[in-house]
Amino acid sequence: MAKHRSYSVEFKRQVAQEYLGGETLHGLAKRHDICRNLVRVWIRKYEAGEFDEDAAAADLLQEYEARIAALERLVGKQALELEFLKGALKSAPPRKSAPTSVIIGPPASPSPKDAG
Repeated sequence: MAKHRSYSVEFKRQVAQEYLGGETLHGLAKRHDICRNLVRVWIRKYEAGEFDEDAAAADLLQEYEARIAALERLVGKQALELEFLKGALKSAPPRKSAPTSVIIGPPASPSPKDAG
């Protein structure tokens, strides 16, 4: 089963402008490997100004997709940093000095005679 091809608004506008510039339907269809009826549809939409709205929407969509991609890269970078810091925390040597309290002083260390 053949997949349907998708064409950019800019490409459709270019083909319509080429036709309006004097190119034949047959020549355009053959050169771009597209159906002549499709070229006719694009010309009708171009003349109705529909590609202007589509182009603005496509530009906005492209801007949003770029912003999303940048944010996804940032989230990925932060996730890697977080995993690195978690690993560093787990592999860090234990602290030798425990916190002290003014009231009770430092924790007592066992004397050699208590250890036995």
